[in-house]
Amino acid sequence: MDRLTALDRVLQQAHVVRVSSVIESEAVAETRVDLSDPAESARLRTAMAVESLGFQCMCLGDVRFEVFDRSGGRIAVVVLHHGVTLRWEQWENDAVLTDGRLLVVWLDRHGMPGPLQQFEADRLRAEEGAAEERNWLAAMPAGLEGTADRILALSRTGRMPSPELLTELTDRLQLTLPDPVERALALLDWYGSGSGRCSEYPLHEQVPGELLGTVPITDLLAALTDPRAEERHDAGAVRHLVGWRTRPHQKQDIAGLPEPLRARLLAHARRSGDSDKQGRAEQWLAPPRA
Repeated sequence: MDRLTALDRVLQQAHVVRVSSVIESEAVAETRVDLSDPAESARLRTAMAVESLGFQCMCLGDVRFEVFDRSGGRIAVVVLHHGVTLRWEQWENDAVLTDGRLLVVWLDRHGMPGPLQQFEADRLRAEEGAAEERNWLAAMPAGLEGTADRILALSRTGRMPSPELLTELTDRLQLTLPDPVERALALLDWYGSGSGRCSEYPLHEQVPGELLGTVPITDLLAALTDPRAEERHDAGAVRHLVGWRTRPHQKQDIAGLPEPLRARLLAHARRSGDSDKQGRAEQWLAPPRA
């Protein structure tokens, strides 16, 4: 616990803190805050309270706090990372802030709004990502229970799904959904869920895409023309067919799509609001210009 309160003991001696962006030189856009007021000092100390030592962030950080005592001596240099952790030479790893928003709000109130804006943007992205993950998990086909943690771990580790994992999932799906059309519908629904993006998506979403790549095009066509096919299945089909090298014979498979189905999938992509997906669909699915 002493290590976690060590910075606070130093801040109790602080008279001035000089705040600047890490990516700027010391002569550019710095802010000096007088901490001789006990209330101001208390606000900063509360905002810089930490609860644990975490990992070492690989980046240089965002905001530098240079702390000076009453005689003008510099007694600490602390760097804020992503509104979440602090780096101080007295800690072997970065320390996790008790409430990171307090510190970026403090910075905002002292003329540095960027960190708060970035913090809120990061929070919104995290909330959107969590919602996408929940939707993706909800669409996971029956029979794959117990595999979710291993699949989600791909995004945390940056690894692609292994052949062994894909084989296991394929075997489970064939056992639970022996009908190839039902199996294709389930995979299309799954791949159309989550972020729905054709690029820069979480790695775990690659799994249904890999599985769809082994489904014969005849089964995919049967699924997409099945009365049970809905908008969510079209979402998975567009994402799969216009993605990067998603099928061994992608060009030939798309060339063989019936014209009404091709037009339906193109219309879906145009309605999606995803400019990347729309551009890919125009390239792959739009009829050639006369």
